Amino acid sequence: MPDEELTTALRAAQQGDAAGFATLWRSLHPNVLRYLRVLAGDHAEDAASETWLHVIRDLHRFEGTAGEFRGWLFRIARHRGIDEKRRVSRTREAAAPPTGAAPDAAVQAAEDASTAWALSMIAALPVDQAEAVMLRVVAGLDVATTADILGKKPGAVRIATMRGLRRLATHPQIRTRQGV
Repeated sequence: MPDEELTTALRAAQQGDAAGFATLWRSLHPNVLRYLRVLAGDHAEDAASETWLHVIRDLHRFEGTAGEFRGWLFRIARHRGIDEKRRVSRTREAAAPPTGAAPDAAVQAAEDASTAWALSMIAALPVDQAEAVMLRVVAGLDVATTADILGKKPGAVRIATMRGLRRLATHPQIRTRQGV
């Protein structure tokens, strides 16, 4: 979504407009969820829910551009993802048994085989490289915003992204899938 439209939706959401918030969510949630799948694994949905609850709670205090909002959103997502990983490691949570209910169509679409495969390839990278690739390439954030979210210098983000992409390019499964 162009920044102009995102800014309009952002301002409307800040004034309490549900349609404005829905536009933000529809535009940004898929990339937030993809990022959290790499960061928090099976607990990405929980971290995403917590992220959006945080956004709802503090949106009225946010000041900035659409690009700054993306950075703010992914910073929150990163913190919620890290919190979720800590919570799971502390509680040693057992996997929930299958409910037998039919999967939701939206969930099935989000779990498309090629997307899941690509995310698993990125998740196999070292954590700093995986986060840099997800934020820079998948979420489309700029180097400065990504550096701010990760608490790193821009040069370190560039290097982590480059190393991650190079590692992916030489991965045997990726080379096989590309027919190289």
